[in-house]
Amino acid sequence: MPAHMMDYPLLLSTLYERAVRIYPDREIVSVNPDGALHRTTYGATDDRVRRLAGALGRLGIEPGDAVGTLAWNTHRHHEIYWATANTGRICHTVNIRLLPDQIRYIIDHAGDRAVFVSGDMVEAAELLAPRLPSVRSWILLDGDPSEVSLPGAVAYEDLIEGPGPSGPWPELDERSPHMYCYTSGTTGNPKGVAYTQRSTYMHTLSSLFVKPLAASDNFMPVVPMFHAAGWGYPFSATAAGAKLTYPGHDLSPGALVDLIEGEQVTFSAGVPTIWLGIQNYLTAHPERDISSIRSFLCGGSAVPRAMIDWFWRERGIRVTQGWGMTETNPLAAIADLRPEMESWDWGRQLDYLETAGLPIPGLRVKIVDDEGRDLPQDGEAFGELLIQGPWIAAEYLNDPRSAETMVDGWLRTGDVCKITPEGYIRITDRAKDVIKSGGEWISSIDLENLIMAHPKVAEAAVVGISHPRWQERPLAVVVPHPGEQVTGEDLAGHLDGKVARWWLPDDYVFADEVPKTGTGKFDKKVMRDRYSDRFLGRD
Repeated sequence: MPAHMMDYPLLLSTLYERAVRIYPDREIVSVNPDGALHRTTYGATDDRVRRLAGALGRLGIEPGDAVGTLAWNTHRHHEIYWATANTGRICHTVNIRLLPDQIRYIIDHAGDRAVFVSGDMVEAAELLAPRLPSVRSWILLDGDPSEVSLPGAVAYEDLIEGPGPSGPWPELDERSPHMYCYTSGTTGNPKGVAYTQRSTYMHTLSSLFVKPLAASDNFMPVVPMFHAAGWGYPFSATAAGAKLTYPGHDLSPGALVDLIEGEQVTFSAGVPTIWLGIQNYLTAHPERDISSIRSFLCGGSAVPRAMIDWFWRERGIRVTQGWGMTETNPLAAIADLRPEMESWDWGRQLDYLETAGLPIPGLRVKIVDDEGRDLPQDGEAFGELLIQGPWIAAEYLNDPRSAETMVDGWLRTGDVCKITPEGYIRITDRAKDVIKSGGEWISSIDLENLIMAHPKVAEAAVVGISHPRWQERPLAVVVPHPGEQVTGEDLAGHLDGKVARWWLPDDYVFADEVPKTGTGKFDKKVMRDRYSDRFLGRD
């Protein structure tokens, strides 16, 4: 029998243990709700992670059980990430921007036994708690349990007062889940994706390969930890032993620039809306110094070419566009330049830096036509992007909709793309008419159905129109019933409470008809072109 390597499982705890052992004095900085900075280290955090692991056991939460988080990017959220991952429990990060009914649905669907709640989410949690009988414990990350009505409420710091396990972390099944992340629910209820020990381990190493982080780096994750595992960076930054700077709930440009300056942040990641805000802030405050940053990853929606250009020309900072989905664990492509491109003029380089990028090592991509036939990757043909690899979701969590998205070992992304001969993915449109605003999805179809439910409306079509701050905002084209009059205020009132406030259209156009294709479908391309400058000059 030939010699073979040890078949040891791919466990996140091995990456964690190395960081704690080799870099115990590296800092973890976090902004508290009152704005004060909390400073700790990897070594001190390990004691708290272990005590939290012990507390979960005392609450009766066993390996395989899920706990929810309604929380921002803080040192305590970091501790929850690792206490669950290292012990076989499941961290379910709940997107606090979802509608209350969606939050209730995913906490119930995931079977969360306990929920960790930040102070600014307590009121929402109190309204949901009576409809969530499976949640036995509500743990306040900040605030006084005696002042809330949540059943079984306990303060986080009181919870972790007891002892925790010592010694090596348990050996787990590498295919066991450690995290549940749910999609934004553009149609129907959000869909759950289970990140496994194996999938996140491999995603961590591959993402570190294409966008290296070193122990000398200071990483500031602006992308919320409730959004696709913070794009995996709490895991990869820890694996590298990098300093971590968690910004808390205040993501205003001034607060973030204060952190970058004060803590000498070297790398960060967040959606374009954040960086556009920082660009505008720096334009108004040119004296502010963010030169410690060498680069930042930007994704969640298309990154404006002009923003990439501004940061490089004005501040010498390389904006790297990343692309991915909840289903891809999440980072799947990065728009770095190939070596031969480094000598090109800046305008030609921008042509590639503004793409979705090259697939990261370990993944395969292709584009197909409507019949599922492979298309050439020549930069001209366009079709739906399909992707496969060892950290790509094979199914949704207990959801029959898996069959619509996972086909023959490939994930259908819903993005219509071209792939250049060099391998760059260029997204040209979306197969589903969804709008991406500030990194969050908005369903045009859902909005249309709701608007057309108004008794005075005959037809309504909703499209995403370019917006200088939010990248896209919804515009509704509305046809009233003959003889009826309806206003934008009427429709906004009609939608109030039915969708999240940031879903509400920014404007309403009243017309005699909605443009249609030859087959009678709404011609959204015509509408986008017709109203393309509608939101210019808005903030």
